[in-house]
Amino acid sequence: MSTPEEKKALRRRLVEDRLALPDRLRRADLLQQVMRIWLVGRPDTVIGAYWPIKGEFDPLPALHRWKEDGELLDEPQLRRIALPVVDKQHRTLGFHAWYPGCPMEEDAYGIPKPKDTEVVVPTLLFVPCVGYGPGGYRLGYGGGFYDRTLAALEPRPFTVGLGYTNGYLDDLEPEPHDVPLDAILNDNGVVWPV
Repeated sequence: MSTPEEKKALRRRLVEDRLALPDRLRRADLLQQVMRIWLVGRPDTVIGAYWPIKGEFDPLPALHRWKEDGELLDEPQLRRIALPVVDKQHRTLGFHAWYPGCPMEEDAYGIPKPKDTEVVVPTLLFVPCVGYGPGGYRLGYGGGFYDRTLAALEPRPFTVGLGYTNGYLDDLEPEPHDVPLDAILNDNGVVWPV
C-alpha cells in the first residue's frame, strides 16, 4: 500500500510528465478521435466533463462536435454538455450546462466554471485521470471530489476516464473507498474494459 507521501509524489511526477510530453498535441488529436468514435451510438443527451488543467486532455472539442451531431440526426436531439461546479459545503460536484461562449467565472481553485447556467444531471461523466490502472481505477488529484460526487449521484452516471498512455500504472493499488470507472479511454483507444 502506498503512503500518502508516495501518492503525492506519484501525482506530481505524473503531472510533470504529462506537461513535458513532446507530442501532447498529437496525442490529444488521437484521443479526440477515440472519444468521438466511442460516443457514436451512446444514448446520452447530457454529458458531464471537466475544464482541463495541468496539461489534461481537453474533452470539450469532441463534446461540442457530439452536441452538434445530435442536431443533425433524423430526429434531432437536444444534447447538453455540463461542467462541474464545486459545492464547498459538501465537497462534491454539481453540474451546470456549458456551451462555447457561455459566461464563466473561476471557482475557489482557480478553475473556470459556468456562471449562472442551468443545473443539469449527466448520464455520462468524463473524468480526468492523473493516472489509471487495471480494473478501471483512476488516480486523481487526491481531493476526493469525484469519489464523493459519484457516491451521492442518483442515478449514478456511466463514468469514463480520459488520459494519455503515459498515465497508465500497472501497479496502481486502489484504496478501499475507490470506485472503478466504467470505461477508460486513452490516445490508443479503449483501455478499460479490456
